[in-house]
Amino acid sequence: MTAQQSASIHYFTVLFWDHGLSTAPGGLMLQPQYIDRFSQPDRLSWHGVIDALIAGHQLPRAATTDTVLEHRNNRLLNRSARIEGLGYAVKSVTVFPNNPAREQFLPSVQGICTVFDECTGQARALIDSELLTYWKTAADSVLGARLLGPAEPEHLLIFGAGQVARSLIDAYTTIFPSIATVTLCVRRPQSADWLRQKLASDEKRPPIVLKVSTEPGAVVPLADIVATATTSETPVLQGNWLTAGAHVDLVGAYTVSMREADDHTLQHGALYVDCGDTTVDHIGELVIPLASGAIQPDSILGDLYDLIAQGSRDGGRIRDPQQITVFKNGGGAHLDLMVAHHLMSLVP
Repeated sequence: MTAQQSASIHYFTVLFWDHGLSTAPGGLMLQPQYIDRFSQPDRLSWHGVIDALIAGHQLPRAATTDTVLEHRNNRLLNRSARIEGLGYAVKSVTVFPNNPAREQFLPSVQGICTVFDECTGQARALIDSELLTYWKTAADSVLGARLLGPAEPEHLLIFGAGQVARSLIDAYTTIFPSIATVTLCVRRPQSADWLRQKLASDEKRPPIVLKVSTEPGAVVPLADIVATATTSETPVLQGNWLTAGAHVDLVGAYTVSMREADDHTLQHGALYVDCGDTTVDHIGELVIPLASGAIQPDSILGDLYDLIAQGSRDGGRIRDPQQITVFKNGGGAHLDLMVAHHLMSLVP
């Protein structure tokens, strides 16, 4: 184990022991914490979550495994991880696309993440997946953009207008206060109404100009950062729309049949992933172009473990200002585990 990994374990250990997350006297386990959006800590911030991801990626690489159980158009996704110094996590999520049509306000995505103690295997926390995914997914993306993208982007474009798009706007505009314009690229203008209302009611959000477009070919060339947050199985983004220096953040695809960017995007951008173990052989964004020969395994230049290690050695960002960069946010339970421990440390 390196000195940097030892320091990261110490970072998390101090957090948890300081907040009473130890075994009770006599060896009895304390009651597992339950954390949801109603008990969300006031001190939770994008900067803190990203710092936790950086510290987590300085630990030994995670062991991960995923399973997907499908029935018609419904899915049960189980993602598991172990990280030395943090323990184990299993996040189980159901995706039932027809729920909103069946009952108003019934979410299409629901789930729970269980965190287990590294030494005893006892459950330490149960965390609502909606809360955890909101913070984890966007922090993953913004960390990638911070390492690869322009230092002071002004225009963020997002394909999609759902909850993931909302979290991306929240995270990106916080970490990059230079962003003045956000464009939502949607198929129908009215599909952006919900997000527009949510943003308008958020008094804490930094002021931005919010635009809606149904013509991606016209608006993508104007963007410094292009994020895709859809459930599409065919590309919504064409690489010939991108301008030099743009950063692409691919978020939505999570099964072997899903992809959001065309071959041109992956062929002409410097391509990175958040974790090679959870993306390369598991998500259509990469599986499909690798199988067709559009890209080769060595087209994937690295992941967050590599980028953070390289950044620590080289003292900062890794970027040619004219280079298009592409980052596949694949998620993964190892990220849930890192963020879960950060949440646990903030709850009294």
